[in-house]
Amino acid sequence: MKIAVLMSGGIDSSFAAFCLRARGYDVTGVTFLEIGDKIEKGEILRAKRVAEVLSIPHIVLNTKNIYEKEIIQPFCRTLLKGETPNACPFCNRKIKFGLVLEKLEKKGIKKVATGHYVKGGYNSQNQRWFLRKAEDKRKDQSYFLWKLSQGQISKTIFPLGDFIKEEVKRQMEKKFPKIFSTKNYKESQDICFLREENLSDFLRKKFKEKPGPIYNTEGKKIGEHPGTYFFTIGQRTGLKIGAKTPTQRPLFVLDIQAKNNAIVVGEEQYLFGKELRARDLNWISIEPPQKKIKVKARVRYRHKESEAEVFPLPSNKAKVIFKDPQRAIAPGQHVVFFKKDLLLGGGIIERLQN
Repeated sequence: MKIAVLMSGGIDSSFAAFCLRARGYDVTGVTFLEIGDKIEKGEILRAKRVAEVLSIPHIVLNTKNIYEKEIIQPFCRTLLKGETPNACPFCNRKIKFGLVLEKLEKKGIKKVATGHYVKGGYNSQNQRWFLRKAEDKRKDQSYFLWKLSQGQISKTIFPLGDFIKEEVKRQMEKKFPKIFSTKNYKESQDICFLREENLSDFLRKKFKEKPGPIYNTEGKKIGEHPGTYFFTIGQRTGLKIGAKTPTQRPLFVLDIQAKNNAIVVGEEQYLFGKELRARDLNWISIEPPQKKIKVKARVRYRHKESEAEVFPLPSNKAKVIFKDPQRAIAPGQHVVFFKKDLLLGGGIIERLQN
């Protein structure tokens, strides 16, 4: 079977290619440009070197323009609305498992594989493709795949689902010592298009400073911010608000009012809420529920899952009520639902009720 492995030049996707080659698949390595060949030159060369060692063909697809339009521009628009974007699920659906797969199908390649830590399969009882958490729970990336369609999952193989990251690193350092030694290789970061740049520097290139007021919970102005898009719910750094009294507790961002160009701050206790609304729901392992269901839900990738109830609403929305208060629920971020290790689906956080 012909299968394309999406190779970023990193350890995980290279290991996926190594595994599938060892299993006898007809493998082609594919690297797609996100932000430009000059910036991504090192990654492309690393992927090519791995492909050469494995004796597999390697191709480069230029998706720079569509990536800018579909991922980076919406990311920036979300910030301008005072929300906190999460680019990865959109990149997975629109680029990796969308545009790239479409291009590969024209070349006669019907299946793709990635270096995601997740398990996939098919449930013959409800006739749905499903995703499960990886064996390595610390590296599990199912959270970022909640937007995938049934068709996309059916065409994808996830070779790393049963592996532990440390074992993957050991094998790759042994197989490709000149490419993946600790000295000359560094793991990628959460927001892939930043590369060596930090988020603050990226935003300062995209946006001019737009100073505005910082209010406390009583509506009193206590400071000034450089632009609402530099902040997210729960953030403490960068506020530059000194303590007014020796006993004053730390202040955190509670609300971002983009229309008024204002930020509201308060003590950490006000960051906690038990209820939210989500839009643009996508259900993977189950049919869209018609009545209340109980789930484990996570409001950010690194947050701990918490028991919750999901109440379906019209227009592909839902109300989510948690058993315990959650810290820093941010509009624009993604709430993702699980049942044990089964990824049920998710949605985009729209409105909070603290």
